[in-house]
Amino acid sequence: MSLFTRSGRLPDTDTAGHTTTEDDTDPATPEAPSVSTDTPAEGVGRWRRLRSAPGEFRRRYPAAARSVSWAVTALAAALVLFALLMPGSVQYFTAAQFLRIPVEPILGAALLMALPRRPRLALAILIGAGLAALIVVKSLDIGFNQFLGRGFNIVLDWGLLDDAESYVEDTLGRSGALAAVVGLVTVVVALFAVMALAVVRLADLLVGHRERAMRGTVVAGTVWITCAALGLTPLQDTPVASRNTIGFVQDRWARARETLADEAAFAEEAKKDAFADVPADRLLTGLRGKDVMITFIESYGRAALEDPAIAPGVTATLDERNEALRKAGFAARSGWLTSATYGGSSWLGHSTFLTGLWIDNQNRYRTVTAGERLSLPGAFHKSGAWRTVGVVPGVQYNWPEGDFYGFDKVYDSRDLGYRGPKFSWSTMPDQYALTAFQRLEAAKRGGKPLMSEIILTSSHQPWAPLPRMVGWDEVGDGSVYRAVEKAGKDPADVFTDPVKVKEEYGKSVQYSLRSLLEYVEKYGDDNTVLVFLGDHQPMASVSGDGADHDVPVTVVAHDPKVLDRIADWGWSDGLRPGADSPVWRMDTFRDRFLTAYGTEPNTTKSPASQAG
Repeated sequence: MSLFTRSGRLPDTDTAGHTTTEDDTDPATPEAPSVSTDTPAEGVGRWRRLRSAPGEFRRRYPAAARSVSWAVTALAAALVLFALLMPGSVQYFTAAQFLRIPVEPILGAALLMALPRRPRLALAILIGAGLAALIVVKSLDIGFNQFLGRGFNIVLDWGLLDDAESYVEDTLGRSGALAAVVGLVTVVVALFAVMALAVVRLADLLVGHRERAMRGTVVAGTVWITCAALGLTPLQDTPVASRNTIGFVQDRWARARETLADEAAFAEEAKKDAFADVPADRLLTGLRGKDVMITFIESYGRAALEDPAIAPGVTATLDERNEALRKAGFAARSGWLTSATYGGSSWLGHSTFLTGLWIDNQNRYRTVTAGERLSLPGAFHKSGAWRTVGVVPGVQYNWPEGDFYGFDKVYDSRDLGYRGPKFSWSTMPDQYALTAFQRLEAAKRGGKPLMSEIILTSSHQPWAPLPRMVGWDEVGDGSVYRAVEKAGKDPADVFTDPVKVKEEYGKSVQYSLRSLLEYVEKYGDDNTVLVFLGDHQPMASVSGDGADHDVPVTVVAHDPKVLDRIADWGWSDGLRPGADSPVWRMDTFRDRFLTAYGTEPNTTKSPASQAG
């Protein structure tokens, strides 16, 4: 039955000058077009039978027709209320949330009843489309809150949907991703159509029962005002009177304006760099002659060291490798940094750490990488004392940001010679990426020491299938991993299981840590300096709802003078930061590091180096 069909048969009296009585046909359906004499009689008969079917059904089965009509009306009302009361986070899907009285349908009903038929129809369709858009944005909020720990930004985040599609393809395969995209588009289109029809049906019902609808609207408005004035919260401290949608729209409008204003302000902030004018011969003087590695470990967050379901395996790995490194002559100190991102968008964490700017959205990232901000790799490059190299196995296309960061050479997934299988999102195991770095760069002793940034990706969600350690002399071109990948777990089985997802996440972090620290133990020497950290916490299903954004950061060195320079940082000895270790914002690290291993900008301490 069409959602346009009215539930009652009262006259519509909203047209001035006359009263029309509804017949058995759909009032929103235009009159049948005239049929030319050359139209086949059979086609005309079929069309007429189709047009008369609803009326015939009501005539022959009046009780059933009324039941269907009221069921469709109830469904339309439920859809509207769901759209208005739907929360943007899974944790708020409670009974109390949906037992509230929203003010928006009260205002909408009063407005719709006041309009003539054509404007009323247009407004009803517009409201329906708006409610559908509301559901879409709130659904995106749910996804972003689960994965990134924040709501959807209607100005900035549309581009991230491409990354989501790529992630689905890596997880489900090309055909699975195509089916998912087609299914999602179909659902969204259907949602807009159904919501428009639902509001049109309810509008027709209001006008068809105008007097009762007006009385009901006045009563509902009075009840809402009373509940709001008294602040009634009988169910789990949830207010009965709701204005969620009005507040939601106001909030998103304010966020959009703030986002647009932020871009200009940040562009000015990015130009103010205390280290921009420091002479090259005063940069990083405390690390001259050292081979420096800055390594990001994907999703290596505080949860890996503190969650009871994850930490035992990770901390055991760190303790084991700490003892092995100590025997090899290395020492380490560790602290905490608060990342600018959570659950994903790793490049925001990387750029925040490397540039000393708080880069928590894509606009800021584009602004800073289009400028001339001095990054940590850029400082090594500017000094002229190092060859600078970037190893980015997660990059599968051209990466112009490599020039911004100041790398002499960038090795992406196409340059590392890998001939093995992908491990879901990760293009290659971390152990292979490190052996490729050793073969292509570290083993080639040139005239300058090496500064490298290496991004390890094996601990990227969905944490299945996972690689495992093989003998360093067995890595080869990566073909050895085919059997490992084939024997791995299905990502769909892991990702949707709240217990397995934590277990496999923990194993992935253990693998990444073991790969990196064994590499240092095997190939490092007296001049090796390693800085490694997480880029962000894992998603909420692993780290928990409302988790902080803290990640561990560690400096490892063979030369004790390297660690002596950061003795006043208050960091913990070893590979594990203690509970009392300081927590700094990630954007403060660059200035602290450049000051500790070089010189203070303009011979005075920078604000960042004095903070915390």
